Amino acid sequence: MRLRLLTLIVVLGLLGAVATLAWTSLRSAPALPPNGVTVVVREGAGFTEIAQRLEAAGVVQSALVLRLWARGAGRDRSIQPGTYHFETATDMSGVLTRLAAGVEPIEVTIPEGLTVREIADLLATRGLGSAESFRCLASDPEFLLAAGVPGPQLEGFLFPDTYRFLPPEEPSAVLGTMVRRFHDRFDAAHHRRAHERHLTVNEVLTLASIIEKETGKASERPLIAAVFANRLRIGMPLQSDPTVIYSLPAFDGDLTRADLANPSPYNTYVARGLPPGPIANPGLAAIDAALAPADSPALYFVSRNDGSHEFSTTLADHNRAVTRFQRSGR
Repeated sequence: MRLRLLTLIVVLGLLGAVATLAWTSLRSAPALPPNGVTVVVREGAGFTEIAQRLEAAGVVQSALVLRLWARGAGRDRSIQPGTYHFETATDMSGVLTRLAAGVEPIEVTIPEGLTVREIADLLATRGLGSAESFRCLASDPEFLLAAGVPGPQLEGFLFPDTYRFLPPEEPSAVLGTMVRRFHDRFDAAHHRRAHERHLTVNEVLTLASIIEKETGKASERPLIAAVFANRLRIGMPLQSDPTVIYSLPAFDGDLTRADLANPSPYNTYVARGLPPGPIANPGLAAIDAALAPADSPALYFVSRNDGSHEFSTTLADHNRAVTRFQRSGR
């Protein structure tokens, strides 16, 4: 009788100690390093793996207690994948609440006409990776081949749009998403029109990128496209300032005569025809304009200094427009 009583006391003591330990683990909030800790929850990861990662990182004291309590409360099936950064000590209830809420997606809008370097800087400021990692991928032949880029450069194939990325995302996945968006939007009808105009995809994007950079007023894209199409047809240099600027290693905002004489294949003042590749990443409207220019004989245009342009067919008319809108303005 005494042995049974003693055994019962020991068992109750052990249960009490376990319960106390479990309650302490459940309600306690372990101290974290000054910079916090980061835990990655993979897509499809089981809760046992997640609990072990949290314990290894010092976010919770006991993976076993977390598993038992979460399973009993039915909270082990509501965990969202993502990268979680814990900056302050949090009890198990708070940890599970955080994991169930999920990671806030990073939304980034890529405007029309940005270059690869500018997009790399923008993605870096949104916390999606280093600018250098994006720039390296832009010239990586293996990445370009895997992404389905039919050319030696990524410029032109990063489709301007609004994207939502769920961190962590590899830089290759981020850029790959943008290239896939381009392939989705540049559909069979675009390929057919390019074939009808005897243009490759790279040539379409090159022309569209110049149209994009030259356009200040959206409705003028087809007219600007007509000017360049007319010049290409008769072998006249495109003479586009944005292509010259793209060829300069460091542009300070002042385009000089020496810049216009720079012997670069991207300098359309000295090189006839299209540059070897796009000078920016054009939007769908610029692409459509390149494939369907306006029915206009214009060969020249000059800024009216209000975002719009004056279009001319003859050099004499163009010179008069330059005098009116540019020289008089100075």
